[in-house]
Amino acid sequence: MKFAFVFPGQGSQAVGMGQELAAQFAVAKAVFDEVDAALGQNLSALMADGPLETLTLTENAQPALMASSMAVMRVLESEFDVKVNAASFVAGHSLGEYSALAAAGSLSLGDAAKLLKLRGQSMQKAVPVGEGTMAALLGADEALATAAVTAGLDAGVCQIANDNAPGQIVISGAVAAIDAAIAKASELGLKKAMKLPVSAPFHCSMMQPAADAMAEALAEADIQAPAVPVVANVTARPTDDVETIRRQLVEQVTGRVRWRESVLWMVEEAGLATLAEAGTGKVLSTMLKRTTKDAKGVVLSSATELETFAASLSGNS
Repeated sequence: MKFAFVFPGQGSQAVGMGQELAAQFAVAKAVFDEVDAALGQNLSALMADGPLETLTLTENAQPALMASSMAVMRVLESEFDVKVNAASFVAGHSLGEYSALAAAGSLSLGDAAKLLKLRGQSMQKAVPVGEGTMAALLGADEALATAAVTAGLDAGVCQIANDNAPGQIVISGAVAAIDAAIAKASELGLKKAMKLPVSAPFHCSMMQPAADAMAEALAEADIQAPAVPVVANVTARPTDDVETIRRQLVEQVTGRVRWRESVLWMVEEAGLATLAEAGTGKVLSTMLKRTTKDAKGVVLSSATELETFAASLSGNS
């Protein structure tokens, strides 16, 4: 079976995330202990007990989601003998790209945690609260979203931030520009355009200060060639070149998350039958259903799900 491991992004966090695996497997608990040590923060307690408002802060949610994904991967390898190179590719949604790189051995667990903490802090600081926002254009195709964004540009920065799935496009920019884009989308017949409850306008040019901070940190980061190619958000194409990965992680801060294109490339061009979502939630598997009928999503979070997945691989080998 040809498949990819995929890793969720912000929004999938939940109080209690990763706790079932940590209670059952020492190797999962060790992931959370290592992340706590790297950050000098008891992040695992926040993941276990909340409060959700604190866990949802960008600087906490990003390393927490990566840690949860890596716990899944470590348990898969140590308990079920499924290694990352059983997959054809890895890919992650926004911060999930760091999870993908950690899973593929390109970043150490501690370095991924520290980079994501910095990424979250830098993204939050890049734009004063109240100056930027994001909105979901539900039911929009790329042409309608582009027309809406173009209408917003007179009022400030306005860009497509996430192309998640057919009919699910997110735009980002200055508040006045997003308001104008929403008005244009309604004028063009879009049934639903709504602002998102986010604290900053992610994945647009207003994030340039965060991109600069990440460029400085990533220039010093120890990045190894991944065990399997990583399908990058900014290109929707795979790479295993270290300097390309370094550059694309910087570009990703201000660039579009091309998730729909990434999924279609993996399924239609590379011929993958399954995307295995490792970590918390099932957002990526849900988006997959909207994108193509030619591949299925498998959620990997509980021990039972990991065992079933491992058995399916051995049955197809």
